[in-house]
Amino acid sequence: MSTTVTTPIGNVEPAPKPRTNYLTNGHTLRSWLLTEDHKRIAILYLISVSFFFMLGGSFAGMIRWELTSPAGNILESDAYNRVFTAHGAIMVFLFLLVAVPAVLGNFCLPLMIGAKDLAFPRINLLSWYLYTAAGTLVLISVISGGVDAGWTFYTPYSSLYSNSNVSLCLVGVFIGGFSSITTGVNFIATVHRMRAPGMTWFRMPLFVWAHYATGIIMMLGTPVVAITLLCVIFERTFQLPIFSPELGGDPVLFQHMFWFYSHPAVYIMVLPSFGVISEVITAFSRKRVFGYHFIAFSSLAIAFLGFLVWGHHMFVSSQSMYQGVAFSLITFLLAVPSAIKVFNWTATMWKGNIHLNSPMIYAIGFMGLFLIGGLTGLFLACMGTDVHLTATYFIVAHFHYVMVGGTVMGFLAGLHFWWPKMTGKLFNDNVARWNAIVVFLGFNLTFFPQFILGWLGMPRRYHYYYFAPEYQPFNIMSTLGATVLGVGFIVPVFYLITSLFKGKPAGDNPWGAHGLEWQTTSPPPTENFYYDPIVTDDVYDYDPVAEHEQFLEKQRQLGAHA
Repeated sequence: MSTTVTTPIGNVEPAPKPRTNYLTNGHTLRSWLLTEDHKRIAILYLISVSFFFMLGGSFAGMIRWELTSPAGNILESDAYNRVFTAHGAIMVFLFLLVAVPAVLGNFCLPLMIGAKDLAFPRINLLSWYLYTAAGTLVLISVISGGVDAGWTFYTPYSSLYSNSNVSLCLVGVFIGGFSSITTGVNFIATVHRMRAPGMTWFRMPLFVWAHYATGIIMMLGTPVVAITLLCVIFERTFQLPIFSPELGGDPVLFQHMFWFYSHPAVYIMVLPSFGVISEVITAFSRKRVFGYHFIAFSSLAIAFLGFLVWGHHMFVSSQSMYQGVAFSLITFLLAVPSAIKVFNWTATMWKGNIHLNSPMIYAIGFMGLFLIGGLTGLFLACMGTDVHLTATYFIVAHFHYVMVGGTVMGFLAGLHFWWPKMTGKLFNDNVARWNAIVVFLGFNLTFFPQFILGWLGMPRRYHYYYFAPEYQPFNIMSTLGATVLGVGFIVPVFYLITSLFKGKPAGDNPWGAHGLEWQTTSPPPTENFYYDPIVTDDVYDYDPVAEHEQFLEKQRQLGAHA
């Protein structure tokens, strides 16, 4: 049952179902590389981001292995600098910023609002080519010697002192920024111009609201970091006095410009996951989402406030105490809309008929990790504690809980939720549920010890700590956790790919979820719908009792391990 309906326009008789869907509409490599179908472009992104995630993860494994011994195990200091820079640059610019909006947003957003495609299909394809070009350049910079300046590219390390492939890597990141901008513009234009009749602003799924807010940040924030990185390239190439004091520049100016983008960029990573979690929790609680308007407006509030808090990254720089107080207060204020979301998700589950399928376990895991990340962020918003914790492993743990935990758990929740719609096949949900628990435990075992390390004073970016061997037990625990986490990331590759060949047919709506995307076939046809959809009701109007029984019956029929 769904409260959102589709009807043919003008009483036209339903057309027979076409024999092809978006996956079977062309089998040649050319049909994929030149496609303008948002769903195929999402699949191209899925393959690309998965490759870079595995590559960035392998560098993380090298970092963790290095730190199991106080004297270091395998790397010299220069090689270590290049490894953690490669890990950070690949993960941040080629996975975290891209994964949820480019894969799940590309695939689901037009379906959710009843559109046949994104507003600019060719620009959408261009964004994937720009992303691919960016990834290729970053990859070449790594293979041909690497970069030793860190993923933040702080000047003057990156501008005057580094002899590594900084410029090539920056060109790659610069091009990747244009990919992000075009995606954001496409989302905003699509939401404004291509909603189905009856799809008012407050009937839009919260996933769409989250991607709309993300598009605003992409469009307004990304040009700033693009210009900043371009300035670094000019300074390195032409010795222009911009950031380096030896040339008459100001290195703090780089930090202001970099963090003006990079703090909102945290929400480019996490806001789309917020949208995923809203969809998953209401679907598997069989209950109307609590506080729809608050969640929708909190997405916009996060997008706005995210631009006002960059200074809290610079409490120990040259900014005045009064500036620090202002940034500290605004940072505390930013916690309010995030807390609203967590509170409303919890209230949605309260007295709901909760089904612990794999997407729901990932969603609950997301809430746990994000809660820890958010609460520890309060220590960094406070100037007194931030002075002690700056540049320690506390920072590393905090941003991994928020950015990596938030993005990866949201991505996995959404990927499992919409996988039957994307492929038309069911995966082994029993294995997926246990794997979600493994990922959650592995993540905490990896990064929670790093909070303790940071509190004890272990500095980040060091490849040894022979001066403080008491750090070793926590580093060994963290490395063991990273091993568990690595297994948790590899297993889904096998059972999801296996489902493509041996999975049972999923049907149009295996979860009994609401929303337009569940009212078309799995996989959807190229034009998304056989009829022009007309929306007549709210998207989350669940009947908790009746739909709970229907869900159980559907899962029994599908043999989907409900």
